[in-house]
Amino acid sequence: MCKSLNIHKSLNARFLKSKGYMKKTFSYVLLFFFGCVSSFSQTIAEKAADCQEVKDKYVRYEKQLSDWAQSGRYREANLKVLPQSVNETRVVFMGDSITDDGWNLAEYFPGKAYFNRGIGGQTTPQMLLRFRADVIDLKPKVIVILVGTNDISGNTGAMTLEDTTRNLISMVELAETNNIQVVLSSMLAVNDRVKNKEGVPLIQTRSRPNEKIIAMNAWLRKYAADNNLIYLDYYSAMVNKDNSLKDAISYDGLHPNADGYKIMQALVEEAINRSLRK
Repeated sequence: MCKSLNIHKSLNARFLKSKGYMKKTFSYVLLFFFGCVSSFSQTIAEKAADCQEVKDKYVRYEKQLSDWAQSGRYREANLKVLPQSVNETRVVFMGDSITDDGWNLAEYFPGKAYFNRGIGGQTTPQMLLRFRADVIDLKPKVIVILVGTNDISGNTGAMTLEDTTRNLISMVELAETNNIQVVLSSMLAVNDRVKNKEGVPLIQTRSRPNEKIIAMNAWLRKYAADNNLIYLDYYSAMVNKDNSLKDAISYDGLHPNADGYKIMQALVEEAINRSLRK
């Protein structure tokens, strides 16, 4: 009887030990299974994100090909522009994202007939194609041109300084033929000190080298002087001694923040007034 009881206890102990082992093994299997499912889900999510990125690029490129100069961007807005009143001083700001994204003209110049015709990412050949619709047809007294950064970065293909200057000369000649005073703005400097959310520096000089910005501004200054145009020097007012954009006036080392636009506001107002006195 005792021997039988001992055997029973031994078998029970083994069963309990085996049961614990099975539960432990089962737990490992579950962990492995859910790990695989999680990894598989993550892979699918990553692939889905990649697919969406490709799709977004396709849509963007298709849209760009169908309207390369983005002439339709301001078509409706232009149709709504009323004829000028007698005392109206109409000014058009032509440019890229520095004009388009943050230059809220109604906020910085309340009550002024200033029209923003900037389009983010654009280059001078695109602006030249839409110049009549977005500038001349609005019949402004002054145009403020701020361009060049995307030419240097090659947004629509590689461009030389001469390519950009030819397009600028064409814009100036079109404006003057239509009795529009021209304010030629310098390009802004860039810097590489701003970091993204992951703490990685945004290297702006990789696509916009300082020497190319300086060369472009030297041409703009000379061309303006030689042709009796107003040269608006944003660069000198917003740059450090090392030719980099001041940290406090940009959120990404390329585009101005609110403090940057405040500096630009005072400078452009003075330049517009100078051009009207000519």
